[in-house]
Amino acid sequence: MTGELPAALAAEYAAIFAYGPIGVRLTGAEQDAARAAEAAHRSLRDALVLTLNGTGLPPAAPAYRLPEPVVDRAAALRVAIAVEEKAGAVWRAALTATVGAQRRQALDALTGCAVRATRWRRFAKVDPITVTFPGKIPS
Repeated sequence: MTGELPAALAAEYAAIFAYGPIGVRLTGAEQDAARAAEAAHRSLRDALVLTLNGTGLPPAAPAYRLPEPVVDRAAALRVAIAVEEKAGAVWRAALTATVGAQRRQALDALTGCAVRATRWRRFAKVDPITVTFPGKIPS
């Protein structure tokens, strides 16, 4: 394992940060989904902190930038999609660098990001709502 899990930790911190501004621009089921997504990312972060404790790998640096200002519902949904896609890409990269329980963790995290991104695309009425290879950066 090299820098893939610290990169995943940075992505989880960034996702947690992003869901604050996202959630305040949403209501009802969308706001509930934002809360659930933030909780899922907090859980992933906590598990990664435990995994990385004592490995000697550097911790994630606290530098978060939203892909765009979250000024309304539409922007909140776009940012939520982007957050899940970025986190998914980082977890996809971690798959090849992990084994055993860590690989299971990476696969579960990638799957969760893909499901949440699909949910956000559905709320935003983005078509298609799914992608062929979640976490793959388009070439």
